[in-house]
Amino acid sequence: MKRRIYFLAASALLSVGLTMGAYADDFKPFSVYTDAKSPDNHYDPSGWMGDYSDIGMSQESFDNPHGGSTAIKITYRAKKSQGVGWAGVYWQNPSNNWGTKAGGYDLTGAKKLTFWVRGEKGGERIEEFKLGGITGEYGDSDVAGLGPIQLTQEWQELVIDLDGKDLSSISGGFCWVASADANPDGMVFYLDDIKYE
Repeated sequence: MKRRIYFLAASALLSVGLTMGAYADDFKPFSVYTDAKSPDNHYDPSGWMGDYSDIGMSQESFDNPHGGSTAIKITYRAKKSQGVGWAGVYWQNPSNNWGTKAGGYDLTGAKKLTFWVRGEKGGERIEEFKLGGITGEYGDSDVAGLGPIQLTQEWQELVIDLDGKDLSSISGGFCWVASADANPDGMVFYLDDIKYE
């Protein structure tokens, strides 16, 4: 009897595994940002960090977007207004979620996070682009990122590899961090077409 129960349990687990595998292979692109006010957008750029008073941001810039009609324009003044020497923004779900609220998205099956970025002048430096990494009671299930990145005036596509990552609960859908030391005169840069694939 015990052997029979074990066999049934194993069969059930195998069935679930096959179902999840099929779901992962069928993952459809999941956008963080496509265009201003697009219904396809997910996450809210609500998590301003560090010298947050040094940040200016518009999600409705018409200045040479990569795709569609708008891009995200970010101004970093590097004045060290809060005295920390760096600043950044997390796109979160729900808004202002630092691991204290239930939320996030199950992005299981995504293989990469892709996005386009350019600097206003070229030579601007971003210390890190990443996803996940929010801790707390409802923290993210994993973290991945890349950097530092030197920007150019031309749009360039960047890719964060998600192979082997646990994406079952991601509240911090996208993030950038820049430092005053690397950008002493401040900078302006643009983001567009941020999506999980």
